[in-house]
Amino acid sequence: MTDLGTQFRALHQRGNPFILANAWDIGSAKMLQNLGAQAVATSSAAQAFTLGKPDGVTRDEALTHAQDLVRALDIPVSGDFENGFGDSPDDVAETIRLAGEIGLAGVCIEDIALPSDAPYDVALAAERIKAAASAACALKNDFFLLARADGIMHGVYDLAEALNRIKAFEDAGADGLYVPLPASWEDLATICASTNLPVNALAAGPYAQRRKSEFAAIGVARISLGSSLARVTHRALYDAANTMLRDGDFTPLANGISSDVIDNLLV
Repeated sequence: MTDLGTQFRALHQRGNPFILANAWDIGSAKMLQNLGAQAVATSSAAQAFTLGKPDGVTRDEALTHAQDLVRALDIPVSGDFENGFGDSPDDVAETIRLAGEIGLAGVCIEDIALPSDAPYDVALAAERIKAAASAACALKNDFFLLARADGIMHGVYDLAEALNRIKAFEDAGADGLYVPLPASWEDLATICASTNLPVNALAAGPYAQRRKSEFAAIGVARISLGSSLARVTHRALYDAANTMLRDGDFTPLANGISSDVIDNLLV
């Protein structure tokens, strides 16, 4: 039987993107699997919402949550593991080792020194990915390492620096690359054209207005959702609760999905 890591790697095809559906609990993950998702990922922000706090979880919280999803699903699970939960290359390598132990098929690691918005120096950022790649190679199962250059999203560096960084990450041994929310569609196309590695794109903000076929046309290999789907559910909660608690109007509750449909998708 093909291990889930190998199965996950095979999904990454330039110009033929799959949707990496980010879940926030076992129920949402099982529904996504049974609706046809080929792989599921955690989302640090979406998980944090379930814990009643803003974006940002600890390594132990992230690992426990990811392990719950791995145990519940039959498809690959990838971890949104922020900056690897530590600044040093050794910290990131240990996170990869622990991720492999719980059965994750891959993770993404970003280049921001959380909780600040400051990026790591490019040399340190590349060393962190090199250590992660080495740790991934030592795992018993295949493991897909996605390296993120998050500075455009945080407004702390430009496209030229993002391209410089993903080249350094490729040289360091990353399996795939990710520059969340570049300034324009043309910039995303430039990112895809700059590498032979699979590129992840985020379906959020203006990019949520694009179709899968459009991402395919510029060479994207994977489309993740981040916390976008979780935010859709919070939008429904926010709107319905406001209408009830402010106006005493319960009509939004009539728009709910049948419990029979939900039950069937949780089997």
